[in-house]
Amino acid sequence: IFLQQTSLLSLCLKLAPSLPLQEDFVYHWKAITHYYIETSDDKAPVTDTNIPSHLEQMLDILTQEEGERESGETGPCMEYLLHHKILETLYTLGKADCPPGMKQQVLTFYTKLLAHIRQPLLPHINVHRPVQKLIRLCGEVLAAPTENEEIQFLCIVCSKLKQDPYLVDFFLENKSKRPDTKTPGGTEVVKENVLAPDTGQSRAEEQAERPEEPQAAAAASTSSPSSNHNNGNNYNLVTSLLNLTKSPDGRIVVKACEGLMLLVSLPEPAAAKCLTENTELCELLTDRLVSFYKALPQSMDPLDIETVESVNWGLDVYNLKEDAAVFTGKRALISFLSWLDYCDQLIKEAQKSAAAVMAKAVREKFFVSVMEPQLMQTSEVGILTSTALLNRIIRQVTSDALLQEMIYFLLGEEREPETQATMAQNPLRHRLIEHCDHLSDEISIMTLRLFEHLIQKPSQHILHSLLLRSLEERNYLENKPQEEREPLENGQPHDAVDLEEDPLFGDDLSPDSRLSGSDWLSSSPPQSPDHSKCDGKTEVHKIVNSFLCLVPDEAKSSYHVEGTGYDTYLRDAHRQFRDYCGVCQRWDWRGNPKPLEKCNLDSPFFEGHFLKVLFDRMGRILDQPYDVNLQVTAVLSKLSMFPHPHLHEYLLDPYINLAPGCRSLFSVIVRVVGDLMLRIQRIPDFTPKLLLVRKRLLGLEPEGINIDHMTLLEGVIVLEEFCKELAAIAFVKYHAAAAASP
Repeated sequence: IFLQQTSLLSLCLKLAPSLPLQEDFVYHWKAITHYYIETSDDKAPVTDTNIPSHLEQMLDILTQEEGERESGETGPCMEYLLHHKILETLYTLGKADCPPGMKQQVLTFYTKLLAHIRQPLLPHINVHRPVQKLIRLCGEVLAAPTENEEIQFLCIVCSKLKQDPYLVDFFLENKSKRPDTKTPGGTEVVKENVLAPDTGQSRAEEQAERPEEPQAAAAASTSSPSSNHNNGNNYNLVTSLLNLTKSPDGRIVVKACEGLMLLVSLPEPAAAKCLTENTELCELLTDRLVSFYKALPQSMDPLDIETVESVNWGLDVYNLKEDAAVFTGKRALISFLSWLDYCDQLIKEAQKSAAAVMAKAVREKFFVSVMEPQLMQTSEVGILTSTALLNRIIRQVTSDALLQEMIYFLLGEEREPETQATMAQNPLRHRLIEHCDHLSDEISIMTLRLFEHLIQKPSQHILHSLLLRSLEERNYLENKPQEEREPLENGQPHDAVDLEEDPLFGDDLSPDSRLSGSDWLSSSPPQSPDHSKCDGKTEVHKIVNSFLCLVPDEAKSSYHVEGTGYDTYLRDAHRQFRDYCGVCQRWDWRGNPKPLEKCNLDSPFFEGHFLKVLFDRMGRILDQPYDVNLQVTAVLSKLSMFPHPHLHEYLLDPYINLAPGCRSLFSVIVRVVGDLMLRIQRIPDFTPKLLLVRKRLLGLEPEGINIDHMTLLEGVIVLEEFCKELAAIAFVKYHAAAAASP
């Protein structure tokens, strides 16, 4: 009989309809609360109880309920969770960590609830308030057993705020708000809490939070919270993430950094202000950058710094033994560059006002306080290492705000024309430019390379500070009253020396020195006989041939070696000029020079400290090491590439009428060529030696016996190539301007 009754009961249970979702949901919640009422062993870990299973079932029910309803509709189970303040109760249990491990379970429940439920939960006061409280528990203890769950929870909150940025104001908590009421009594109090299933809270908590109810309810009743916060706000979400960036677990650190990346990008001004003023985010960025920099060796090979692989802050994988085998300090260097990359990306993603504050903090606490003394020191080894590091930093920085602060740090913020008297008013700028002409060739090359990378950055202030403020009045031109000026012919006075008719620039040109094919020239627009060139431009073929003919035939060697002709420079110039125009697209650069009648031609001309050093270096091209010459000409060719009319006129037009005492790039080269003509006469077998040196530089001839006058011969080769490069740049820029003009 007993067996029959058991079978009948089992059959009835199978045939009975399943409980409605709400009853099932309440059943699991009651099972959890009854545990605290009935258990006497509160030392057993939570994994030995059914609590994790019941919490998982509750999540499944909530997910199923949402899936069965129309989008945005709140079901009875979710209503029950909100009305009975289940999240508040779970927070209390998690805070007490009763039974042991309960905090971990609560964090997981919150994380999955926010992740799996599609309808917006955070606007509900009975969700965002316990979420706020749980946030405060995260990051309290480093290397805690719940760290992984803590970071998962914080990151899901960040992602929800990224989806609905206005919700962030719920997480800016007034510092004067009453803290959580402490509940003495341990387990017995926890039991008392869960005996009130309608509220899920202790009387103490209800009383502590009741004064907030009207304000919080009003916030929840509207779809967006109030943003009228005073400056005394806590941003506990940021604080907890900052704490977790100090974790010994690298994965936790990366996740915390990702969470901060999401928060800084939120557009809410109140959050941005709180982020930079009421948290330690700026301190974290700068302190860690400083500590990583100070961990670098005092002396490092610049080549190691320049060639170490590109870094990504989130993918910092390394092997200590392998790194040490490559070069000493590689691990420290990668750590520094990785954190620099994080700072740069964080500032790039940040809300505009927050980005400006963070960038200023990096400038003051890192660049000014740490890097400037390194760059201003007298030790050549220290100067070389710090300059190489600065060069790498310049190459790596891409965010607008940080780039601007770095440029102001290096060059100052002055806009007025530079003079001999004001040249040294910014000590760091002055020192860096002086280092371009340092006694140490290594320091000179590294500093020139630094400026080469700097001028290619998308910032108008760089070119203005180094060049344009000295050229904007065009007072490098000869100033004569209009009635004393002779009519111009092809942009020149009648009595001006035509370089193409000068004996130095004869018509007997080598095959590769002229333009390759008449079709290049045929595209030049014909000049009408009565057209006077008042826009500062000279016919392109005269300019190109002036540069190509500048080096005398006996000093040319490229036409003896295949693949070193002018055509190669033309192709490169086309590509590079297009890239440079892309960089300058947003800058307000007019196509024509400033009209002379609007220029202050009476003011004395000073080419500026930077061009002065470059021209001085260029003037010594026959007496300097090959590598120095390559770097000097590389910087000058890049400056010539920029599509600014004054730069083009001053650097690329050989026919401008210079004022007395002024020099241009072309006039500097002319003086070098004059010196070369005198020296050639004193060197026997000059041309064969020159060709041999060129072939050795190209790797076409093995190294053999030493050749005398090696520095001079290498300088002549660089000079010839530089003139071809300038000719190609001038040609490409002219045709680009012609194509753009109506």
